[in-house]
Amino acid sequence: MKLHEYQARDLLARYGIPVTGGGVAVTSAEARAIAEQIGGPVVIKAQVHVGGRGKAGGVKLAQNPAEAKQVAGQILGMDIKGLTVEKVLVAEAVSYEREFYLSAILDRGSKRITMIASAEGGVEIEEVAKTKPEAIIKISAHPTMGLLDFQARELAFRIGLRDGKQARQFAQIASALYRAFVENDASLAEINPLVVKADGSLLALDSKILLDESALFRHPDLAALHDPSAEPEAERRAREAGITYIKLDGNIGCMVNGAGLAMATMDVIKLSGGEPANFLDIGGGAGKEKVKTALQIILSDPNVKAVLFNIFGGITRVDEVARGIIAALEEVPTNVPMVARLVGTNEEAGRALLAESKLIPAATLAEGAQKAVAAAHGEL
Repeated sequence: MKLHEYQARDLLARYGIPVTGGGVAVTSAEARAIAEQIGGPVVIKAQVHVGGRGKAGGVKLAQNPAEAKQVAGQILGMDIKGLTVEKVLVAEAVSYEREFYLSAILDRGSKRITMIASAEGGVEIEEVAKTKPEAIIKISAHPTMGLLDFQARELAFRIGLRDGKQARQFAQIASALYRAFVENDASLAEINPLVVKADGSLLALDSKILLDESALFRHPDLAALHDPSAEPEAERRAREAGITYIKLDGNIGCMVNGAGLAMATMDVIKLSGGEPANFLDIGGGAGKEKVKTALQIILSDPNVKAVLFNIFGGITRVDEVARGIIAALEEVPTNVPMVARLVGTNEEAGRALLAESKLIPAATLAEGAQKAVAAAHGEL
């Protein structure tokens, strides 16, 4: 789950990381009021879950409250990469001398939490990795003792902070960022840029935090920060229905029960020369309403040219899945061909229910995938 910049900023502030002041506005009048409280030049930043806000015109300076109101009015309602700006962060404008990059990530290669730092702050770290990989410094935290003090100081020295006071502050920020990452079950905690101001102190100007959704049950306060407006409609409906759904680029819709079976289904579709349009796991014990919602979500994708049902009835009853399919087809008329491979608990009853439908039966997954690929190409 992505946090907005202002949410990430507030979270990092709890760990003692120095961040910019200001607040969030949903109207231009609120932006002016916040600018008046700051009492100096401000930066207005669109709060959307997408990169490249500055290039899209979503980050602008304002010299006074009146200008802040005008600029906020221009940014609010703006479309940035398909997302509408509904709120802006109004923060103090800061002059600085140097920029750094600092983040904590889970490195699957080393199987450890790794701190990444670079003197090339202010730009995307992926670009630095391509053009100047030697500028990226990585240090893995100890698996049980965490980020040790000497490691945090080493990061500071290796990115060129020779002043003792600055190096100590950087080390404190790195340690705090590590704690924020671990204690909030994050998958990424990033400060970019971390700047050195004219007085020599460090300040986090922009921050980004991604949370592990599987761990949100431990953090109800963070789960409450979820912004559904940034979520595609199909994924929002799936989440609310308890369905695991990920849109892909293919044209064969998949409805499967079980994550492993869903992955295997997509593999067999590709093996048969097709491309899956989605990953969808309706889960065990899926009833009629859940199946109906899942099919509606699949058919909402205009790229879908065929649908493959691959249901193994263990906990899930095949007849309940069949009723869900029938109910969905009654409410969502479609000419999209559908192939069904239904086996397991009550499969005879399920097949009997679908006997009068237009679904194309398949005895095996391989046969179902081949028929779905053929149907997507208009060959059935």
